[in-house]
Amino acid sequence: MMKSLKEVLDDRTEVTNWTGSEKTAAAVADEVRLRYGESELANFDPARSMRTFRSWLQLGFVPQKGERAIKSYAVVEVKDEKSGKVVKRFCRKINLFYYRQVVELDSKKV
Repeated sequence: MMKSLKEVLDDRTEVTNWTGSEKTAAAVADEVRLRYGESELANFDPARSMRTFRSWLQLGFVPQKGERAIKSYAVVEVKDEKSGKVVKRFCRKINLFYYRQVVELDSKKV
């Protein structure tokens, strides 16, 4: 059985691969504040309420038609296979959707 949106947000085991960067969380929180108001920040949890399109799809949700992604970035580290040391770092753009932007896949209105 598929989880409801509330169950997904409350589930402490179902988290994203966000690494805890305060800088990216603050940038995304600013966009949430602009779109939904200051009071919505009480519901903002970057590890659960912000996900990529693919992540929401795997949970059975899809962004509503017309919703625009919130732009962010992820730092990708390339490690040496032998030593395990980081040999290269670069930023990758990612598109995130807030929980208020998604609906259940079955109830999607086309």
